[in-house]
Amino acid sequence: MQIRAAVSGDMAAIADIYNHAVTHTTAIWNEQTVDAANRAAWHAERVRLGYPVLVAVDASGAVLGYASFGDWRAFDGYRHTVEHSVYVRHDARGRGTGEALMRALIAEARSLGKHVMVAGIEAGNVVSIRLHEKLGFTRVGLLPQVGTKFGTWLDLAFLQLLLDERASPEAVGET
Repeated sequence: MQIRAAVSGDMAAIADIYNHAVTHTTAIWNEQTVDAANRAAWHAERVRLGYPVLVAVDASGAVLGYASFGDWRAFDGYRHTVEHSVYVRHDARGRGTGEALMRALIAEARSLGKHVMVAGIEAGNVVSIRLHEKLGFTRVGLLPQVGTKFGTWLDLAFLQLLLDERASPEAVGET
């Protein structure tokens, strides 16, 4: 498996992974599927903002999963905090793809001088929560019944990872 920056030729595979999560899981709280053009626009916006979109590919170049992060909230005071997403193709789960993508994404966030990475995870997604905890994320909150999908209320668990130990926001590079 190789982790690399996503390219335009990956957008159909990313859309397929996204759409499977939309139609079959509570990992994404959307009910509308997307096409490759939608994911291309999403990718272009992430790149324009300086944020990574990574893919995991197998030896044949097939996309196994993708990950990205972006602004957690749109206000200046949150500029050192990002929220991420990671999705693995349904038939490629359980092989370390998500962990490899997360490790690469965390490295990218650190290289950009980010201070905190936030995860918003459906509280019943124990596999994702355990992966995040394995990577050093801590549970910091739970918002009961803030979402809905498949006719049920969903709880949102928040986890966070401190990416550095700098003393102040201006102290980029300090630990």
